[in-house]
Amino acid sequence: MDELIPEINSYLVTIFNEVLTIEEGALQNSTFKDISIKEMHTIEAIGMYGVHTTTEVSKKLAITVGTLTVSVNNLVKKGYVERIRNDNDRRVVKLGLTKKGRLLYRLHNKFHRDMVKETIEGLNKEEAEMLIKSLENLHVFLHRIKNNL
Repeated sequence: MDELIPEINSYLVTIFNEVLTIEEGALQNSTFKDISIKEMHTIEAIGMYGVHTTTEVSKKLAITVGTLTVSVNNLVKKGYVERIRNDNDRRVVKLGLTKKGRLLYRLHNKFHRDMVKETIEGLNKEEAEMLIKSLENLHVFLHRIKNNL
């Protein structure tokens, strides 16, 4: 198995870089030129449905509320995100996507769905489950490393 490590590592590094490059290029060559990849991930974390507090979104992104606030301020100005105040407690602010934000979310989500469909194309159920197990192992490893930083 050790002889496979360099090839697997090469694929993981290349895929990570290609996904970021493609996402950045797609944004720059679209009507959403004003969005950075970090802002796109903020939109993704806010989600298509429902509204979420800044604390919930910052936890999903593993960033501070202060860092998220800067990004949200820009996204509100650009018309992708809206702040929704609670009528009972005006201090409570939730984040939701505008119509423009939901459109961008759907386009980004389609890219990810298409990418996953291509990844599992030609795999049988057991092979797809093995891929899921491998990705789960990677996720656990990365989560452990992140928590030790």
